[in-house]
Amino acid sequence: MKKLGNFVSTRIGFFALLIILFWAKTLFAYVTDFKLGDTSFVQGLITFFNPLATTIILLSIGLYFKRSRFFYPVIMGLYIANTVLLYLNVIYFREFTDFMTIATMTGYSKVNQGLSASSLALTNIHDIFYWLDIIVILLLMLFRKIKFDPRAIGHRLAFAATSVGILCLGLNIMVAEFSRPQLLGRTFDRTYIVKYLGVDTFTGYDLVRSQHTYTMRKSATKSQLEKVKKFTDQLYAKPNDKLFGIAKGRNVIIIHLESFQQFLIDRKINSQEVTPFLNSLYHSNSTYAFSNFFHQVGQGKTSDAENMLETSTFGLPQGSLFATLGSDNTFEAAPAILEQRAGYTTGVFHGNVASFWNRNNVYKNLAYQYFFDASYYDTSGDKATGYGLKDKLLFADSVKYLEHLQQPFYAKYITVTNHFPYELDSEDKDPNFTTTNTGDTNVDNYFVTAHYLDQAVKEFFAYLQKSGLYKNSIIMIYGDHYGISNSENKNLASVLGKSSEDWNDYDNAMLQRVPLMFVIPGTNQGKIYNTYGGEIDVLPTLLHLLGISTKRYIMFGTDLFSSQHKQVVAFRNQDFVTPKYTSVNGTIYDTTTGKIAKLTAKQQKQVEKDQDFVTKELHLSDSLNQKNLLRFYDPKGFTPVKANDYNYSNGLQKAEKIEKEKGNKSTSLYSENGDKTTANLYSTDAPEVNHSSTSSNRIKITNPDSNN
Repeated sequence: MKKLGNFVSTRIGFFALLIILFWAKTLFAYVTDFKLGDTSFVQGLITFFNPLATTIILLSIGLYFKRSRFFYPVIMGLYIANTVLLYLNVIYFREFTDFMTIATMTGYSKVNQGLSASSLALTNIHDIFYWLDIIVILLLMLFRKIKFDPRAIGHRLAFAATSVGILCLGLNIMVAEFSRPQLLGRTFDRTYIVKYLGVDTFTGYDLVRSQHTYTMRKSATKSQLEKVKKFTDQLYAKPNDKLFGIAKGRNVIIIHLESFQQFLIDRKINSQEVTPFLNSLYHSNSTYAFSNFFHQVGQGKTSDAENMLETSTFGLPQGSLFATLGSDNTFEAAPAILEQRAGYTTGVFHGNVASFWNRNNVYKNLAYQYFFDASYYDTSGDKATGYGLKDKLLFADSVKYLEHLQQPFYAKYITVTNHFPYELDSEDKDPNFTTTNTGDTNVDNYFVTAHYLDQAVKEFFAYLQKSGLYKNSIIMIYGDHYGISNSENKNLASVLGKSSEDWNDYDNAMLQRVPLMFVIPGTNQGKIYNTYGGEIDVLPTLLHLLGISTKRYIMFGTDLFSSQHKQVVAFRNQDFVTPKYTSVNGTIYDTTTGKIAKLTAKQQKQVEKDQDFVTKELHLSDSLNQKNLLRFYDPKGFTPVKANDYNYSNGLQKAEKIEKEKGNKSTSLYSENGDKTTANLYSTDAPEVNHSSTSSNRIKITNPDSNN
């Protein structure tokens, strides 16, 4: 102990002591409060060591001060400040299941909510461990148990310490990137960044990102918006007279099919349909479906698809718009438009944590009134996968919330079971369905989870019909993005009746097709359209079906049913597809034959014109979102959305309160059913419903009492 005391009384020893203590308290926070957990040995190892690098770098600043009267106050000041940062994140996480961004710290968004007087109620007894070491160290210094070392540390040694920290940080980032590719590029969940790189690195990264965003938006002008509006005004396609308003006043139910590609429709494996129910909808006279509908997502994947669905603007060239800009961006989105123009109630049903893809913040800016995330469901044991509640359970367990929403409503269901790596518990698999045997596990399992998703949708439709919601609704079904990646498409080739040896970039482009169906019960003019379009076109198409004109809004998509619809589908990397030509990495293919096109001068000019359109469209959409240009635009009859008006805690109680206040005027399904639940009308063969599980939750649960 004497030797240890003597070592700690040296500057290097004191420096080492603070590193070890902060490392320990950070790991304590990871386990007790953040509950980061790990799913692999490598992930656990990264999480264990990630606090070290930034702690060494930060505290090494004190080593550059030669005089002891500066060294000790500086290094202790840095240590205390870092503890404050850690603890503020602990308090904030308890309330929001999220980490503090720079915008939050500076009071730009939710600091008044997150760190208000309610913080006292969020403290725990074990919080003393975050501060006990500081108290003990200060007392030991006061009573000279830790002596001040007057010997200065040379700059070479101080620089060496900083260099070690930077080296450790570099190794940490490299290993994290190997374990979770595009970790910083996509930023789909702040929890993942902290899990892999630590709180300090996340804060530093967010500071750089915030500064970049601030600089870009500070230079924005209204004239830049005018360029965007001029482009979208010229792009506008007037509605189809026969279909405009065909679903006016109906409930809107969006079913977001995770990783679901068009080739699954009508696909048979071993003489069995993979998705028999979705096939039946696709060919129904009540369904308006599209066979040449493409996803257009970038690194934001699912969140990009949501953004295009809700706003008719593209995702970003790098990362996720939801994750990087969504907390503070101005949107004119479907929920706000439908609420303000047609009195819709709006809500999302999703069995993952609210913070994933930053949805808990973005949905407020979109004007969603309700968000029923994982905190509203029982996700314990085998009821959930790594991405949330299984689909059959999501649909079944959402009824108790859906039936209390005032009609008409706009309800979005985000499914997760058909998500990479396409794993499904054996008890959830259909024993009568046999998948492929390609030798590629992802490809083979993909058909199994897609088959499960099809069954889940079928059960939900049965409930809609029994409850009466079906005849009063329009149900939109779409695939958000590819499931099988380009690197695995050759393994899929034989299933599609193609040769892996002849597979090329054109084939990859064609596999970016995903389903789009508008099911409108009571109509009989439905058919399958061969029109080329993409996710950017969904919002104007849907709004026109509901009888809502889109001419006043800034949208980069056009109505798929319109004769003026422009059939140039832009991909996020500036490739594109048209009915005649497909451009991939600069190579032009004939879309109808798949062969490399031999273009005449006139055809070459048309391809160049299409490429210029795609480049300009993506550039202007990026400018709109990156510079937040919509803050300069006030379309007729649109009230800007105030995020603080929305709160996702106690959603059911709020809906029930509205029912009570409206009394006989309540239009919820529950009220229409004589104040009786319709949950008993739901039938599912999900095995989890028939037995309980004592296993611990697989996913973190958002605190239902928080202001999420």
